[in-house]
Amino acid sequence: MSKYKSNVLSGNKVICHDNMPINVALRKFKQKVEDSGVLEEVKSRMSYEKPTSVKKRKKGAARARWLKKLKSQEIPKRSY
Repeated sequence: MSKYKSNVLSGNKVICHDNMPINVALRKFKQKVEDSGVLEEVKSRMSYEKPTSVKKRKKGAARARWLKKLKSQEIPKRSY
């Protein structure tokens, strides 16, 4: 058996039942695509981003997460 599967399509699928409206199936499909991160990967691969830019962006995101965590742990000011 070969290492790679050939002629097999894999991806996000939604099984529609007879009584399921098409808009419900479409909403489920959109949610699966969003959760899988396919669109984000496609957008990131549309243009080249230099390694220094990638590091800078990730460092900024990490700092924002850290500040958000600090803010949630902060003791609230007295309001009287």
